[in-house]
Amino acid sequence: MSKSAIRIVNGNIITPYRMIKNGELLIQHGKIEAVCEGKIDVEDATVIDAKGQYIAPGFIEMHVHGGGGADFMDGTVDAFLTVAETHARYGTTALQPTILTSTKEQIIQSLALYDQAASSSVRGSRFLGVHIEGPYFSMRQRGAQDPRYIRDPDPAEYMEILASSQSIKRWSIAPERAGAIAFGRLLSDRGILPSIAHTDALHADVMEAFDNGYTLVTHLYSAMSGVTRRNAYRHGGVIEAAFLLDGLDVEIIADGKHLPPELLQLIYKIKGADRTALITDAMRAAAMPEGPSILGNIADGMEVLVEDGVAKLPDRKAFAGSTATADRLVRTMVKEAGISLIDAVRMMTATPARILGVDASMGTLVAGNDADVVIFDDNITIGMTMVKGEIVYHSSGSALSDVSN
Repeated sequence: MSKSAIRIVNGNIITPYRMIKNGELLIQHGKIEAVCEGKIDVEDATVIDAKGQYIAPGFIEMHVHGGGGADFMDGTVDAFLTVAETHARYGTTALQPTILTSTKEQIIQSLALYDQAASSSVRGSRFLGVHIEGPYFSMRQRGAQDPRYIRDPDPAEYMEILASSQSIKRWSIAPERAGAIAFGRLLSDRGILPSIAHTDALHADVMEAFDNGYTLVTHLYSAMSGVTRRNAYRHGGVIEAAFLLDGLDVEIIADGKHLPPELLQLIYKIKGADRTALITDAMRAAAMPEGPSILGNIADGMEVLVEDGVAKLPDRKAFAGSTATADRLVRTMVKEAGISLIDAVRMMTATPARILGVDASMGTLVAGNDADVVIFDDNITIGMTMVKGEIVYHSSGSALSDVSN
């Protein structure tokens, strides 16, 4: 677009707490200038007619491994760019690339490639720093994480990884592993978010972790402890601690497969939309046909099977990541769990923005924020994705009118 001013008109604007019927959005120089009911009078502006559909903040994906046939651990810049472009088609305007349990060398290589990709011309979702998932996990709760590399936190190792890149923004760890509490405290002191994941921790372990900087639970219910019995006595696990600690945020894979509707409803009832973020945890098979696939590095990753809308280990005894996109998460919460559209969108926008510390510039449609915008219909089918005022995806089948002056 050549014009600096853009008006998005005739839409239902979703804010974190209400719906503005027949609202208009004014964008100038990549920023939101105004949000209101009725007409905004601006001369010589480009006009986008939403045709009565929903106008929402761009979706923020804080835990994603791949999509479109690529994975962030494939060892190429092109893989990063492919994933970013793929997820933009489904409403994601910003994402946090996640790298899996691996060798120290492969983690450092992936971080270097992220830095190259982040400085490239990305036509798609923008990047929000790196999430390292592993390798300091419980072997029993490893899920699809590669058991060859699971180990205790090693200060010599993680200090070398931290020194290799300034782009690490989050690290998922099992807090009961030897040295994990000190590691979490170090991360928190450096402004990196420590998250509880793939863990057999007891309630007491989580309490200690929370006191030492762990403020998030990675994919609640997946690969973690619940109530357990030790020497006849019952102990709460990570799930119970997450529900009891009001200050602990959670993320959930709301693809309709990892968690049934009743658990989605329970999490929402206890934690609420302000403490629950929706994530895809998507691997390379997102937006791809079902069949055999690879989790992690294309050369030596784990073989998985994609069927029934989810990735599974070959023996079908466990899931191996999701194939969801952000639109599917919102759709599942609304259509299957019965959550209001406003709250479902909040869990995909404002809540992850706050957790990641980027809520001063994205996550809500308010004046001064970056113009990250999605337009979708009643089925949460994306018609347009805009990143900082630039259209990065426009569906040819959308009911949206052509952009006009």
